[in-house]
Parts: sequence; structure tokens; C-alpha cells
Amino acid sequence: MAGLSTINEMRFPLVVRALNKCGALLDGALIRHGRADEFLAAAKKQTQLSDFGGTEFVEPLSRFLESAHREAQLNLVGKLALRSDVSRLLRTRLLMVHDRAQNPEIARQEIHQPLFIVGLPRTGTTLLHALLSADATHRAPFTWEVMQPSPPSDEQRAQRIQRTARDLAWMRYLAPDFGRVHAIGAELPQECVSLMSATFLSDQFDTMYNVPSYRNWFVRQNLQAAYRFHRRFLQHLQFARPGKRWILKAPAHMGSVAGLLTAYPDALFVQTHRAPLRSITSVSSLVTMLRRVFSDVVDPVKIGREALTYWAEMLERFMQERERRDLAVFDLAYTDLQHDPIAAVQQLYQYFDWPFSRDTQARMREVLAAQANELRTFHRYELAAFGLRLEEEQRYFGEYCQRFGVCTHQTAFRGVPAAAC
Repeated sequence: MAGLSTINEMRFPLVVRALNKCGALLDGALIRHGRADEFLAAAKKQTQLSDFGGTEFVEPLSRFLESAHREAQLNLVGKLALRSDVSRLLRTRLLMVHDRAQNPEIARQEIHQPLFIVGLPRTGTTLLHALLSADATHRAPFTWEVMQPSPPSDEQRAQRIQRTARDLAWMRYLAPDFGRVHAIGAELPQECVSLMSATFLSDQFDTMYNVPSYRNWFVRQNLQAAYRFHRRFLQHLQFARPGKRWILKAPAHMGSVAGLLTAYPDALFVQTHRAPLRSITSVSSLVTMLRRVFSDVVDPVKIGREALTYWAEMLERFMQERERRDLAVFDLAYTDLQHDPIAAVQQLYQYFDWPFSRDTQARMREVLAAQANELRTFHRYELAAFGLRLEEEQRYFGEYCQRFGVCTHQTAFRGVPAAAC
């Protein structure tokens, strides 16, 4: 059965394999490990700017770089990717601070009742995000503007989209299987955890690289500074293209509701629900595929075990905050979203008392039609490949499954199709 798993079918282009082999033979001499101060100096030189908008990000950056250097076992592609990502994020900080100084109206942008889509990963959050973003009154951060946020206008929009598309095409070339499992595109809605990446307080880095010491430090941090930057980023994007309501999504928000609410005290939530072990296995497969692009030493069992404990903790944190603060949360079953997406979304609109026009429904059906091929893609994965066991669902998620009537392992892994659970 293991041979049928998507992770076991991954193949990398010959050129990439040759590059990584050369990098290994050079023993790291080609791409030297960079310190935080070196990256900062390079970003300043590249932009001719010097104000990063504070220094609170330097410690997280330093911890991430040190962890990556000691633990990630990056191949040549991984080292190049890390340097490119860190450099881009630092340039983004510099440019956004400069843009804000040049355009004082950015700081006066008001954000009311943003909707955050949360839930365990791989529970339909991406599809729901795309559907809700189709509403003409809604606003979602798109990949191109998150990666190329400056200037804060539509100036050079086509070129910025093109540059982002080129970067994503490189990613598709490196890992074609990843793109079949998780849709990526310059003009698609982007998971808003990316808005926090320039603070270097983000689980994005742990998803891409094996950085356990950084991860252990990160999960204990107060993320208020990261959410302040998140809000500043939204103001930046809203200045360029307004919208009535922001539609945002990231499973990682579950672990930091307190920080989120300091920036967005009137936030609304949608929580998606799916068989937990199916969700954990699916995201473990996705992380394995992604990390294999950047390292030749990737352990799926380690990834699976870490994902199990991490997401169980994130879910528990959210459930506690949900009860303590009496949050406005609409619960949406993955099975309902898969069976009839329009009807499921209509229930959400009714819960929040939003108008659900014919035009909005038509736009959502267009999104569904465009994603039809993607939805038919079969992502194959199994528990054993990630060191997971059926009986662990009750231990980690039993109370959760019972409360929300979530499909459990008895059905999800015994004769019921993946789309049903």
C-alpha cells in the first residue's frame, strides 16, 4: 500500500537533483550561512532604505536562521530558497514602512469585523476562502499583492502579477506534485499567515523547513506584535483596493486567538470540521512534499508525530478561547462543504445575517467550475506512513469529535471515500 501514497511517487527534475548533488559535494561552500545582521545590511543596500519599523523581528529572525543552519539539513535548493525568502521579507518590511510614511492615509484605514476561517488544516478552508472571496463586497489578500505589496496601489500591477507567477512557476517545476495537492496561483486568495511572515513569527517556516528549536520557541511566544503587523499589512492592501469585509484564513490562528483579538477585537470566525486523523495525515503528506524540495533528509514519521501533537494543542487552545470569550463562530462540516458548497455557504451567510445575492451565487459557481479539475485530484496518503495510529484519535480528539459530530476513524479510514471525511 505504501507505494500508492503520493509522497512515494514524488519525482524531482534531473537538473534539480544534479544541483543538489553538486551542493552536497561542495559541503555548503557555495551558499554560506548568513547571520541576521548580514541579511539586514543587504536588504538596506538593495532598497536604499533603513527603517524596518522597529527591531522586535530581529530575535525571531536570528532564532530561525540559527535553527535552520543547525537542524534543517538543507540541500542547495533549500539554501537558495531560504536566502531568497528572508531577503524578500526584509525588503517588504523596508518598503512598507517607506510607503506608510509617504501615504499617511494607510494608517487611517479602518477594518471592521474581518472574518477568519480556522479549523484543522486540510478541512476545506482553501475552498471556502475562494468561495467567500468571490463575493464582490468581500476582500481577500491575493498571492501577488502579498508577495509584491509595494507600491500600495495598482501601479505596475501586471508586472507584479507576472513576477509572482514566475516565482510560483519555479515552485511548480521543483515540486509538480505539490501544486496538484494544494492550489497555488498569483491571483488566488492567499492564506493570511503570510502577512505575518515578515515578523518571523510564523508557522510558515516550520512548514517549509525542519526547524524544531525555532518551532518550540515560537509556540510559546505572545504574538501581539505579529498581529499588529498583520493589521498594518491589511491596511496597506486596503489602501490600494478597498473592500467592505476582509475574508482571511489560516489554521494557525487557532493557537493565538488572544493575540488576534488585540488587533481585531470584533473578529468573526468560521471553524471547519473534518475527521481529525484524516486532516493530520493529509497535512503531514503536504508538509513532507514541501520539505523534500528543500532537504534530502526528510522523515515522514517525525512530521506526522509532530503534526499530531501540534494541531491537537492548537485546536485545544482555540476551543478554550472560544468558550471563554464567547466568540462569534459558525461551524461548518467538511462533508457539507464537499456535498453542496453553495448550500453550505448560504447557511454561513444566514448565520452572520449577510445578504446572499444571485450575483454572489453566480460568482461562487464560477469559482467551483474553475476548480473542478483540482477537486477531482486524488491525494493519496495513509496513517502508517506518518507513524499515526487509529486509536490516537480518541486520545487526542475524542471530546472534539463527539461535540461536533465529526466523522471519526471508524468511517474515515474504513471504506468511506476521502471526500466524505
